[in-house]
Amino acid sequence: MNASNHLFDFHPDWLAHTLASASSDLPETKRQLPDGTQVSRKANGVLWLTPPAGRENVNNEALIVSAGVHGNETAPIEVLNGLVSELFAGEWQLGCPVLLILGNPPAMVAGQRFVDVNMNRLFNGAHGQAKYKGLPEARRAQFLEEMCRQFATAHHGLALSHYDLHTAIRPSKRERFALYPFVPGRSVPAAQCEFLLEAEVETLLLQHQESTVFSSFTSSLLKAESFTVELGKVEPFGRNDLRRFRGIERALRRRFSGAPAPQARPPFDRLTVFEVVHEVLNTGPSFRFHVPDEVANFTQYQPGTVIWEDDRTSYRVGTAPEAVVFPNPHVPVGQRVGLMIRAKNEFRAG
Repeated sequence: MNASNHLFDFHPDWLAHTLASASSDLPETKRQLPDGTQVSRKANGVLWLTPPAGRENVNNEALIVSAGVHGNETAPIEVLNGLVSELFAGEWQLGCPVLLILGNPPAMVAGQRFVDVNMNRLFNGAHGQAKYKGLPEARRAQFLEEMCRQFATAHHGLALSHYDLHTAIRPSKRERFALYPFVPGRSVPAAQCEFLLEAEVETLLLQHQESTVFSSFTSSLLKAESFTVELGKVEPFGRNDLRRFRGIERALRRRFSGAPAPQARPPFDRLTVFEVVHEVLNTGPSFRFHVPDEVANFTQYQPGTVIWEDDRTSYRVGTAPEAVVFPNPHVPVGQRVGLMIRAKNEFRAG
């Protein structure tokens, strides 16, 4: 029996097996590829890949790559599945340890963002809150945290990176952008900026505080260089134009195989860096948000524009234009309605 049949129970690929087993509690199973690469299916939708002991890890790194934390964001899932199929077919060799995660299989089957609760708000220990007790997505978030901890511990001494891949329902003035979780005193390494450009991601947003998203957990607690990466538009399985995702596909294949980074070339040689200047919160019954529901991420507002107000206070754009990201007024009191951001600087590759 070949490795794929053993690990994926004779389903045609990793994704098909993950969808077919979405509600199953699968035991760990291991297999070795013909070139000596060790593959462990830790659970449904979780693969731990380790190159043969004698193979040089040229970039001295270990990688965590996740997709499908929101089940309807299918293109990155299909990209990872294709790369696994290539590896199993012997089209390239693994050059570093990799942990691959398809985050929320039941939501993937349902074609929904989540089943009971947004799983990308359950990390950094948030899954332990009483209101989430007993929910499958809370258990899954806790399990994924533990998998990442074990992976980081097993590869202590290697540079650890985590890329959590997403697509968006809301349109965006900037189709592909990454978010860098806040860690006090930390700045983005140039090599990570160059990787984002290699993946055809031209925009980076610096977060202003720790949060409960997956990438914030790995950056805060595991000291990984972590990014949430938004790659385009939500589509159902089979409806994605994967040509629009060739950048991230090529960049990940290169990192997985340990090949050297290519030279940056226009137009993907400049990264615009934004910073948060204001977090909009729902202040209560008199809260009024003056950004329309249909507005695109990175829509810009001119100085003096009133963004929100209530019966006691308001927020106006400052002395320079500001853009809005993640606007959503339909959240409970006290939760985030959106972020106001401003261009900070530009990173130029090379």
